[in-house]
Amino acid sequence: MNPEVTTAATDGSSLGNPGPGGWAWVTEDGREGFAGARRSTNNRMELRAVLELLLAVDTGGPLVVQTDSAYVIGVFTEWLARWRARGMRTASNKPVENVDLIELIDRALQGRDVTFEKVLGHSTHVLNNRADALAHGAAQRAKQRLAREVLGQ
Repeated sequence: MNPEVTTAATDGSSLGNPGPGGWAWVTEDGREGFAGARRSTNNRMELRAVLELLLAVDTGGPLVVQTDSAYVIGVFTEWLARWRARGMRTASNKPVENVDLIELIDRALQGRDVTFEKVLGHSTHVLNNRADALAHGAAQRAKQRLAREVLGQ
């Protein structure tokens, strides 16, 4: 018997780059997770969404991660092996950014059947739109919290 495939969308948002950020994941069966960060980049929030999905959803079967992030797709389908061969340096010999999250995700992928799928963002993709709204909302709430802290409230 083949386990059923779980499909999920992930997204990240940053209000400024860096700035207050948010991440979110949503599964087709209605599960979701999201949170904000005081200061982050869009790429870190995109990665964090994937990490949190992998930590929260133990499917026991195949997982399809849908993302509108070419960065996430590139890291886990093309670049990581080359970066490792170069000592975690890019083709231009710069240190790879976000290594901490990339390594955590790579460990969480071990032994799992996970496929990354590129989807068009901000379109008619229902799961991506939901993840985008949750991530953006989390970033907005993080921005509001920071503003209250600045005002001493």
